[in-house]
Amino acid sequence: MTKILKKPEILAPAGTLEKLKTAIIYGADAVFIGGEAYGLRSRAGNFNYDEIKEGVEFAHQHQAKVYVAANMVTHEGDEEGAGDFFKKLRDLGVDAVIVSDVALMEICATDAPGLPIHLSTQASAANYENLNFWKDEGLERVVLAREVSMAEIKEMRQKVDVEIEAFIHGAMCIGYSGRCVLSNHMSHRDANRGGCSQTCRWKYGMYEMDIYGNHQPIGAGEEGIQEAYSMSSVDMAMIEHIPDLVDNGVDSLKIEGRMKSIHYVSTVCNVYRAAIDAYCEDPEHYDLKQEWVDELWKAAQRELATGFYYSVPSENEQLFGAPRKIPAYAFVGQVLSYDPETQIATVQQRNNFGRGDEIEFYGPGMRHFQQKLEHFWDEEDNEIDRAPHAMMICKIKVDQPVMPNDMIRKQK
Repeated sequence: MTKILKKPEILAPAGTLEKLKTAIIYGADAVFIGGEAYGLRSRAGNFNYDEIKEGVEFAHQHQAKVYVAANMVTHEGDEEGAGDFFKKLRDLGVDAVIVSDVALMEICATDAPGLPIHLSTQASAANYENLNFWKDEGLERVVLAREVSMAEIKEMRQKVDVEIEAFIHGAMCIGYSGRCVLSNHMSHRDANRGGCSQTCRWKYGMYEMDIYGNHQPIGAGEEGIQEAYSMSSVDMAMIEHIPDLVDNGVDSLKIEGRMKSIHYVSTVCNVYRAAIDAYCEDPEHYDLKQEWVDELWKAAQRELATGFYYSVPSENEQLFGAPRKIPAYAFVGQVLSYDPETQIATVQQRNNFGRGDEIEFYGPGMRHFQQKLEHFWDEEDNEIDRAPHAMMICKIKVDQPVMPNDMIRKQK
């Protein structure tokens, strides 16, 4: 007898309206965005109220949800205006806010009743007693600490009926649950109030000082620094462990990356949509497809690992280290329209490409094919050899049908 599984939500990052729409088109059930205040990504493409309204309308038309991250740690005065902010989000139809600070929770619950609150991973919820506490406080969902293991998730699911959200893909902060003070120390930018300068991603050296105050570098070796990116963690990828996440009752599978490109968002959503649908529809015959893993590597920037899910990672498993030799891909264009009679696709350029390049088209549902670019025109139907100008409109003779919002990439 086939077991009935609850299909978890795929929650994708959306730093801009374009990324929001792309994520949903490529399979996300929900997106998380930032408003113009109270979030932790001041450099991301945060949304104003008009953009939030448009994003919510688009999401709801596609049976998807929008959550707004308001997960900063407030200092005195930071909370000013928060009540009006939450009320506006509620009235715009936002489906929930993601909060870590108790003061902001209280303001939201008081000034915007009816707006669901999700606990941010910044609050480091790592045991079932913690989850029960937040449920009793009226929170609908808890985003788990990134240090939680799969065994702990299983225990939580058995003892708590609050919704559970967990990270499954993307960059991981080297700070505990993303709570960092290194940025404050190194660059006077408060990571916990939206100003992270990503100091953990910097190159570092190691030096010793002699009795005269001179600094001498210590080279790589047994006693020296082994890796210039000595505080930069690898990225997470749980594509090989979808059954564990589903069977242990994780309600929402979260992808990191509000500052990543639409190439990243579309690729990752496409893969996890395919894997989750396949497992939930027929768990007994589910098999991880190598093409899913290969597809993720086309958008990967660092090594991939499973974080704390199955063990406490050592420095060899957690720190950046030397990347493997894998083909790197450049996102070069997006399909705007397609004429089936002429087999010509109108595309918007995103990176330099041209005649003779081997390009790959891909779209929602893991559709993809490769071809050599031979017939190429500009917007006025003049034959061209390359598309060097940012965002220029051009036309391509394609070997197979394509659809609007399909993406084009090529190997670097």
